[in-house]
Amino acid sequence: MDTQLETGRGFKAFLARKDIEFSAKRYLQDALSAMALGLFASLLTGLIIKTIGEQAAGFAGENTVTDFLISTGQKAMDYMGAAVGVAVAWGLKSPPLVMFTSAVTGMLGADLGGPGGAFIAVAIGAELGKAVSKETKIDIIVTPITTMVAGGAAAALAGPAIGKLMTGLGSIIMTATEWQPFAFGIVISVIVGLVLTAPISSAALCIMLDLSGLAAGAATAGCCAQMIGFAVTSYKDNGLGGSFAIGIGTSMLQISNIFKNFWILLPPTLAAAVTGPVATVVLGMTNNAMGAGMGTSGLVGQIGTFTDMGFSADVAVKAAVIQFILPAVLSLVFDKILRKAGKIKDGDYRLEM
Repeated sequence: MDTQLETGRGFKAFLARKDIEFSAKRYLQDALSAMALGLFASLLTGLIIKTIGEQAAGFAGENTVTDFLISTGQKAMDYMGAAVGVAVAWGLKSPPLVMFTSAVTGMLGADLGGPGGAFIAVAIGAELGKAVSKETKIDIIVTPITTMVAGGAAAALAGPAIGKLMTGLGSIIMTATEWQPFAFGIVISVIVGLVLTAPISSAALCIMLDLSGLAAGAATAGCCAQMIGFAVTSYKDNGLGGSFAIGIGTSMLQISNIFKNFWILLPPTLAAAVTGPVATVVLGMTNNAMGAGMGTSGLVGQIGTFTDMGFSADVAVKAAVIQFILPAVLSLVFDKILRKAGKIKDGDYRLEM
């Protein structure tokens, strides 16, 4: 028994020394949020650049500049796995050799299982790479080999299954939304909106699920409701700068205040429950996977909407109503009701800036 206890303590000490932590926070918060940054730096940015090039080519004809934009954007999208690999390894607090090698395991995982496959391949490769890092005199060889072999094996064995699982779930969600746009408009809008405000990446989730169509439109509505909702209800406490940081940055800034007073989460969430079905049933809003989980952050959700639905005045009006005007009005109404009930008071939304 004493030997087992000593072994257990020794293993825990080893994990602590290597900064290997098997927890929901490390993987669902730290690593997944870092993955989102990798997606922004490759897939999302690439799509924006490519779309600009395509729209410019359609307006003025193809030329050297439009060809450059289109090809650069496409290359950025193609190298998504490498960007995700480095980002996830960084999120897992990997040492340099592990982090750089994760660019390779990320590509291997992405090729076989998409973003989800890249995440799994990098996570396994990075953790094993961290375990052997600086444990031998030939670290420069042992660490990258361990990281690459472990990550490559994970990509080959689990990548295809993970990729099919995530896209399968996404397909089920999209089919269900087409079948019952009202009910699933509410469910998707509320859930994805809450994920966006939580310290988990809604963008990474939507991209891994490969959401599109009405389901992506509902997800966008929910994210916008959280960001615009918190932006307008917190204006009195935070002024224009704080509201702008929430509305165009992220509603995640309100996490600490939500823990202090859970009631402040209700106005934007109730707004999402309304805007979701309006988006699916009334306006027929759609989006792509890259814009679905972004809301108004950097206006990527709006760029995705225009990319998917086309650039027109009609789409612009619909987007303005469902992604800005309606969530702002509804959130203010619900906030006022809760203030009258004594559940929310001045200062509850104040950011520590």
